[in-house]
Parts: sequence; C-alpha cells; structure tokens
Amino acid sequence: MNTSAHQPPQTVRANGIDICYEIFGNDNAEPLLLIMGLAAQMIHWDDGFCEQLAARGFRVIRFDNRDIGKSSHLTGGKRLTPLELLKLRFLKIPVAATYKLIDMAKDTVSLMDALGIKSAHLVGASMGGMIAQEVTLSFPQRVRSLTSIMSTTGNPRLPPPSREAVAVLMAPPPRSKEEYIARFCRNWTVLRAGSFPEEEALDPGRAERTFARGLNPAGVGRQMRAVLASGSRKERLHAVKTPSLVIHGTVDPLVPPEGGKDTAASIPGAKLLMIDGMGHALPARFWPQIIDAIDKHAHGAAAKAA
Repeated sequence: MNTSAHQPPQTVRANGIDICYEIFGNDNAEPLLLIMGLAAQMIHWDDGFCEQLAARGFRVIRFDNRDIGKSSHLTGGKRLTPLELLKLRFLKIPVAATYKLIDMAKDTVSLMDALGIKSAHLVGASMGGMIAQEVTLSFPQRVRSLTSIMSTTGNPRLPPPSREAVAVLMAPPPRSKEEYIARFCRNWTVLRAGSFPEEEALDPGRAERTFARGLNPAGVGRQMRAVLASGSRKERLHAVKTPSLVIHGTVDPLVPPEGGKDTAASIPGAKLLMIDGMGHALPARFWPQIIDAIDKHAHGAAAKAA
C-alpha cells in the first residue's frame, strides 16, 4: 500500500467561509481529521506526525480553523482584556464573542461535506479538542471516534493556567518578524514545560513558516472569546456514546492535567492516557505513545462499527 500519498494545501468553501486543508494518505483509508488549537495553524500538526498517522492506515486531513493561517479571517470583536477575564472568573459575567465553538464545529462538519466524508475520526488538540467535543455532541453521526488531547470540558471549577502560560496568551501582538520569531520560541519553551533542545532547534524554522503563511492577531482574540463564551460541556458530555480517548500531559501549564481527567470522567467509557513529562505541546519524543494510542483507538472503533 502506498502510504506516502499527499495532496498539497487546497482551499474549499464551507459553512460560508474559505477553509485551507491538506491531506496525507490514501483516499480509501479511514478518514481522520486533525483539529488544531487556539492561535495555531494547521502546520502545528507537524508533517512527520501526519505522515506517521497516514502510514498507520489513515487518510489524515489537517486544516486551518477560521481566523488563522490561510482560512478566512473574520472581522469584529475587541481585544480581550484582563478585566473581562476577572469578571468571567469571579462574577460569571459572560464574554461577548463574534462566534462560538459550535460555529467552528460546523466549519469542521462542512469541510467533511465538501470532501465527501460522511463520518471521520476526530483528533483535536487544546481548543481543537473542544471543537472535536462539540462536533461529537452536536453531530454524533459524523464522528467514528473522538480523541481529545490536552483539552478540557470548560468546567469553571477546574484549576486555571499557570501565570506564565496566561502571559503567553495575553501578550500584545509582536511588532516585527524578528520579535515574532523570538516570541514564538519563548512561548513554546514555556508551553512545553521542560527541556526539549531538539524541539527548540526547530522552533525558528517553524516560526518562519508560520509567519510566511500570515498572522492574524485579531483572529486569535476572536478564537479566545469563542472558547470563553461557549461555557461548560461537562454535563452534555455525559450523553456521549462515541468511543472516546483523552490524552493529556502531566505537566501541562496551560490546561492543567485536571482538564484531561475531567474530560475522561465526563464521557462514559472514555479511556485516559496521561503522558509523563508532557506539557501543552506535542514534542516528537512523545509521538510514539500518542500515535500508537490514536491508531489503536480509532482502528478499534472502526472494527467494532464494522
């Protein structure tokens, strides 16, 4: 079997916006959508990660969410302020948002429609995990299996991010390419929460590639508002019947480990994989564990459904 089939990035109209996507693997393989997180372009699913999943018998589709990369950049909304976060946390005053996670879930389903995919395995990281959960809740017939990585239920009682991780999210936009690259490298060092020299060596190149595809600071703000305005999914997740896997790092500074544990506890029958020493990132040293787990989970779900 040819596992190296690769279609370069293309753009399709879906849910009223343009979505940029890329496919690795054979057309007849099990479809698997990778949904990235806040402020992260689809290329944050590393090429090698996608290729390794494709080699396991998946048709891997990664895409830019709305307001990031080469997908449509929307308009409206103001920059999120620390005061709004405090009001949300302590006074439960909701954050205004141009769109919510359900709209991003509809983007995902519309992309599947455009690609002729009736149902797929969903793998979401961070905000992408929240979107994948929302697709599973709102469009269960479209989801063969759910894998939620370094994500959470939105339960307001869970521990908050570390101060350093919050600083990564709330920093003002960089004013130059050089500042962006320096910030990118510094941010990922914080989010990995450990010593990863092999990843740090790759960060400047990743930053260059991300910068070249285009930045959208206002879009990041709208995505953040979408997360905060969408509330908790915890109670709704009790009704999920889709085979579910939760993967989380033990030292995640942005979404503390309790977020993953709460997700797994909220979904009946969900499997939980805690990865020792993993922060809020997907370093290559953890790929064998992560890819093995996704492979076993998704193919296991497909075999049961057959």
